[in-house]
Amino acid sequence: MIAVTINGRKFDLEGPTRLVDYLASRGLAGRPIAVAVNGTVLRKEEFQGVTLADGDRLEIVRPVGGG
Repeated sequence: MIAVTINGRKFDLEGPTRLVDYLASRGLAGRPIAVAVNGTVLRKEEFQGVTLADGDRLEIVRPVGGG
């Protein structure tokens, strides 16, 4: 088990998890989102190469339109 913090909430994952797999499990694959891992904002092209590890901190945001 590993512990990660996502949008300020602690979660336990089975083990090191690829970011793209985590996003897919949450229904976020292919959606317009921004992701920061440990304070670094990632480009979509970088998602594939990131594996979440114990202690990682993620921020995942979706754009919201309005005026």
